[in-house]
Amino acid sequence: MSSHQREATLELIEQGLATTSRNSERIFEAELYRLKARVLLFDDVPGAGTEAQSLFDHALTAARSQHAKALELRVAVDLGALWVDQGRRKDALNLLAPIYAGFAEGFETQDLKQAKALLDRLQ
Repeated sequence: MSSHQREATLELIEQGLATTSRNSERIFEAELYRLKARVLLFDDVPGAGTEAQSLFDHALTAARSQHAKALELRVAVDLGALWVDQGRRKDALNLLAPIYAGFAEGFETQDLKQAKALLDRLQ
């Protein structure tokens, strides 16, 4: 991703977050925070991991407040992958395992397949 593409993507996400805040329609808030964190991690920018961690935390809080289990799972997979890269495998497992265990169906979806693949790496 070029620097220009990265900046354009971040600007678009910021516009989405501003709209979410202005309209008090928070349905996409968790996903926007998650996507912003992923964009920051895409390039190897100093300090990106810390900022991404904060954004993932916001995304988890938003998903949980909305009882949006699928979004919570997406965030947990991304945050878990970050933690694996940081050597925090146990933290990743402790975050992801209970969320994944809360699903009784949909195991053919991409989100649950990705979660299972990460769990398999962690166990």
